[in-house]
Amino acid sequence: MTYPLRDRCAIAGIGATEFSKKSGRSVLALGVEASLAAIADAGMTVDDIDGIVRCDLDSLQHNDLAHALGLPELNYWGAAGVGGGAPCGMVAQAAAAVLSGQAKSVLVFRALNGRSGQRYGHGAAVSAAVGGNGSYDEYFLPHGLLSPGQMYGLVAQRHMAEFGTTSEDFAHIAIACRDRANANPNAQMHDKTLTMDDYMAGRMISDPLRVFDFCQETDGACAVVVTTAERAKDGPNPAATIRAAVQSGMPDMQGGMLFPALMRPTLTTQPSASAAAKLYERAGLGPSDIDVAQIYDCFTITVLLQLEDYGFCAKGEGGSFASSGALQLDGSLPINTAGGNLSEGYIHGLNHVVEGVRQIRGTSTSQVPDAEVCLVTSGIPVSTSAMILTKA
Repeated sequence: MTYPLRDRCAIAGIGATEFSKKSGRSVLALGVEASLAAIADAGMTVDDIDGIVRCDLDSLQHNDLAHALGLPELNYWGAAGVGGGAPCGMVAQAAAAVLSGQAKSVLVFRALNGRSGQRYGHGAAVSAAVGGNGSYDEYFLPHGLLSPGQMYGLVAQRHMAEFGTTSEDFAHIAIACRDRANANPNAQMHDKTLTMDDYMAGRMISDPLRVFDFCQETDGACAVVVTTAERAKDGPNPAATIRAAVQSGMPDMQGGMLFPALMRPTLTTQPSASAAAKLYERAGLGPSDIDVAQIYDCFTITVLLQLEDYGFCAKGEGGSFASSGALQLDGSLPINTAGGNLSEGYIHGLNHVVEGVRQIRGTSTSQVPDAEVCLVTSGIPVSTSAMILTKA
């Protein structure tokens, strides 16, 4: 049976604000700026938008954004999460709303002051009470596992122990993303180069992860407009067709934080493995068909795991694949061509969706020649989502 979503919806417009460490503005102002840019890019007006999908971690509510934009009517609203796992799922939800007739054109946004406001990745406060949050409160917090970087440090250690992965392998991921950011004027790390020596001299944050293995903390916003593929053809800019999308999870998803993922039988296979199989089946495509990928990179280890889980190399070979030069612009799988979360900015990965559309349009600052198929992934440890974008 043909996947019902295949090629029936498209991203018609994209928008983004400046990415900075201190925006000096509210998340509402950021959200409005990115949304208006996406609507205009789609050749639409606010009167054409009748649906909104937000991230469930976003403090900006759909109704406040609708009011600020001046939407005449909101026929559909929804939310997806959690966090980094949301962006592709948000787009999929928007497409489902369009195909089910609940909305005609849906705005998907993410707005946050992730540096000057609430800073993601900080440790949580430890309460004397236990229970009510899966195993998180009882088995992790009391023993000092407080932040995502600590969890991913353990995952990275496990991959190194099982497969001989090295710090240099992680470095090649960070450097590939930084090289792309150096070509992107809007990237936070645009004017900061990164060499192997720089990487190795970086301070250790959560062994074996150094400072350059961590994503940016960013103030900013991104937005995209999802509508039918037919309507998207009328826009002033080429649309990116949604070939397929997927949301996926796996056992041991309990808890509001990440650490229960450490209780799985294996730490080196993530929900992205399940997502990949479903996504390729729905798209009728495989790893060899992917021209360019925007791979969720809150940490370098998440990229390495997904290289394996999405079938670009065998299990255990993610490190050697990264070190082979495959991830660079002239490699077999150019990744994160705007700089990614590691070097462009961290809008919880919705900036990956925006960059995926640019690649399909041919307008990226690090354009892959003749790119027609782009993989975009979101999140990895608890639940994940992904999609494949193609030329109309």
